[in-house]
Amino acid sequence: MKYDFDSIIDRRNTDSIKFNPADRGRPDDVLPFWVADMDFQSPPCVLDALSERVRHGIFGYSDTDRNYFEVLGNWFASRFGWEIKPEWLVKTPGVVNAIYTAVRSQTLPGESIIINQPVYYPFSAAVKNNQRNLVVSELLYENHRYGIDFEDFEQKILKYNVKMFILCNPHNPVGRVWTREELTRLGEICLRHGVIVAADEIHADFIYPGNEHLVFAALHPSFRDMTITFTSPSKTFNLAGLQLANNFISNAEIRTKFKKEFERSGLSQLSAMGIVAGRAAYAYGADWLEELLLYLNGNLDFTRRFLNDNLPQIELVEPEGTYLAWLDCRSLRLSVKELEDFILHQARLWLDGGTMFGAGGAGFQRINIACPQLFLQKALNNLQEAVNRLARG
Repeated sequence: MKYDFDSIIDRRNTDSIKFNPADRGRPDDVLPFWVADMDFQSPPCVLDALSERVRHGIFGYSDTDRNYFEVLGNWFASRFGWEIKPEWLVKTPGVVNAIYTAVRSQTLPGESIIINQPVYYPFSAAVKNNQRNLVVSELLYENHRYGIDFEDFEQKILKYNVKMFILCNPHNPVGRVWTREELTRLGEICLRHGVIVAADEIHADFIYPGNEHLVFAALHPSFRDMTITFTSPSKTFNLAGLQLANNFISNAEIRTKFKKEFERSGLSQLSAMGIVAGRAAYAYGADWLEELLLYLNGNLDFTRRFLNDNLPQIELVEPEGTYLAWLDCRSLRLSVKELEDFILHQARLWLDGGTMFGAGGAGFQRINIACPQLFLQKALNNLQEAVNRLARG
């Protein structure tokens, strides 16, 4: 490969929350595979652009220029066939910040918002922390694959007079990349009942062979006009700490409400370094991403083989997208608390426990495979040894 994804880079003492277990109540020697950032350096084009900006030496108030939007437009058109317009773009420090803004701007306290759990936990936090009513339509897990219970979804929209649906595609943590048929059916239900769709598509660039990411808002003009689409280079190019998200809202009324609510937060310009990094990544980072996807696919193959050969008690829920693997540990027959203790204190791993994503996550664990394969192998070895000890009693 042209790019190096095998080198293990020491991230301790770099202010990384991922590699700071003791400050977060975990044993200092656990291996961290929890939060969704990668253990790879960002693309050289990004590092070069940031270095040049540092040498310039002035870091005043900054905002994007016309070239920035052109770079964004080229990225989404070439990779997803999605033609965006400049007036749709609303920039925020991050996707979670944008989701909170969407919740506050498009709904009132006490109104209902629906999500499909198990799902990225800040969704439920955004609803509850803003005094909205959380409605859950659980995903169905049948024949080793997750799906949407459309009947339950629509019934709950009607029962609770739901105003907003927070869509996760590709889905974190279960790894589904929703099909055209699934997205269309969701969209038709929401359209029928006047439900705004807040579409988190931050993992859109991580799709495994045989699957395709479809931008929800691009499926039909009526979907576009009821949708807020959240995107960011943070996952794709490992830039989460630089605080940059690009959100697209075609509906002028929805966009105006969103922008007014965002202004109430007191935030204005973006990070100068986030702008520099985002522009460089989208302009010149495509070849790095293609190699990264090959490497991640190799890590996924390695994980699948390791579990099949050494840990049949733990099942990989086959991901179609993201760099997060959802592990079914229910065959270990441990309670939620026992499983958490087992992973942390016996396997010496810091993973994300399934119930963090909702009650339907009981018995599951999420592991981040975006790391050098030797590091991943060490984690799986730890897990195997702990399971073997458990079996011996």
